[in-house]
Amino acid sequence: MIDIAIGIIVSRLNQFFKNEFDLHEDAAVVSNILDLNGAQCVDIDSKVAVFVVNIEKETSPSPYLFKKMSDIDYTQNPPLHINLYIMFAACFSGKSYPEALKFISSTISFFQRNHVFNHINTPEMDEKIEKLTISMENISINDLSSLWGVLSGKYMPSVLYKVRMITFDAMDIKGESHVLRDADASVERR
Repeated sequence: MIDIAIGIIVSRLNQFFKNEFDLHEDAAVVSNILDLNGAQCVDIDSKVAVFVVNIEKETSPSPYLFKKMSDIDYTQNPPLHINLYIMFAACFSGKSYPEALKFISSTISFFQRNHVFNHINTPEMDEKIEKLTISMENISINDLSSLWGVLSGKYMPSVLYKVRMITFDAMDIKGESHVLRDADASVERR
């Protein structure tokens, strides 16, 4: 589900970049900054890397969900709602640094215009996702320094967004109970 949500966002962002800059290839890629050996991933050179920096649980109001179907009440675990924190980092080096700033500016502009994705404005969106709401997150210099220290140690022009809300709902029935009805309740009394 997370991969589907990020795929939708990056696909729409790439459409925007192609229209904005008359590009013929994708400028945004879903990728880590570093590979498992600590080297920079090759597929992010001169691209906007998009990656998850945190996943948090949205609080749920009730521990169980009850559904009534005919004379049986079913109990299910509630759906799990999560929020994603997604970083967009412009991975341009040397004399290409102004390009990094251009793509980060365009990313911000895109999300200023498109902060809600739903089935009306994104018909290709998976039916399991009702909507995605995207908002820019502020991050202090100290937190930013810590985050980039964990990621690679080398800051790149970047912006952090919070994506609400992805729902995981297994629809597994945890229990059922039969409802007993009063036999005389249907008899009309005079």
